[in-house]
Amino acid sequence: MSSAIDSKDIAAIEAAQTGVALYDRTHWGRIKIADDDRLRFLHNQSTNDFLSLQPGEGCDTVFVTSTARTIDLVTAYVRDDAVILLVSPQRRQALMEWMDKYIFFSDKVKLSDITKFTVTFNLIGSGSDAVVEKLGGGELIGKPYGTHQVVSLPSVEGLRIAVGSGLAAPGYTLMFPITDKDTVREIILESGAVEMSDRAWDMLRILQGRPMPDCELTDDYNPLEVGLWQTISFNKGCYIGQETIARLNTYKGVKQNLWGVRLTAPATPGTLITIGEEKVGKLTSYTPTVDGDFGLGYIRTKAGGVGLQVQVGDAGGEIVAVPFVSHQYPDL
Repeated sequence: MSSAIDSKDIAAIEAAQTGVALYDRTHWGRIKIADDDRLRFLHNQSTNDFLSLQPGEGCDTVFVTSTARTIDLVTAYVRDDAVILLVSPQRRQALMEWMDKYIFFSDKVKLSDITKFTVTFNLIGSGSDAVVEKLGGGELIGKPYGTHQVVSLPSVEGLRIAVGSGLAAPGYTLMFPITDKDTVREIILESGAVEMSDRAWDMLRILQGRPMPDCELTDDYNPLEVGLWQTISFNKGCYIGQETIARLNTYKGVKQNLWGVRLTAPATPGTLITIGEEKVGKLTSYTPTVDGDFGLGYIRTKAGGVGLQVQVGDAGGEIVAVPFVSHQYPDL
């Protein structure tokens, strides 16, 4: 067990794996897209199919540049009157500016940043169902990812619960007014949830392979290299970056993939990954874990995948699969 890991973080990760952990994700951004053209606008701005979504449904989508380089991995929740985007904290302002740039005079689209008025909590782990049942959201159990509804709680108005923990683990996402933060937190903790720190969440997201901006999501990579196949519709019409993504898919042109790297020693993100004298990739994230050192990194497709033995600076490494991403070409 690494001495660098706090005992509370260990307990929170164990809770996420065997019970339920509560992660406060309020520092993430929440952007509201309203007015008549909201779905068409998002359909044209990102990788997933928004025109097929109904109120009460949701999805993950990726905002990309015109050359399909990743900007952010976003979760969208379609309501009757608007779409709420849950965005990475370091991309909130950039995405507001990016989307505003593409709203033209005739578009019926209204953007608003509702981050400071709202809260996001995640329930992570197999014990999340019991907590959601207590909160009045039992109808959501077993529903598809992104399904959401507003539940009624005494003294709490507008508590929206959605299926999905934000990680490759069972769970839920809660969004509600900031005035009710302490009340909802107390109910969840009384239900047996263990609070998770930012450090513990980052450790878990690296172990599971969830990419983050400035680490795995940068101008150097496209969504197929990241392994975010589930966020991409290959059947919808034109959108920003669509031509590049379609071409990569058609010609099987993905040159590198994101993998987990089990390390023999600590390593610094940005370190080259090598086999002998040959550069085969780059480390993008690192964390100590209770089972040793672990990282995420991009590996050239031709170099190999799971089981590949590599060198990461002074550390040895073995390439392993991580559950959040996939490197299979889907059957279309």
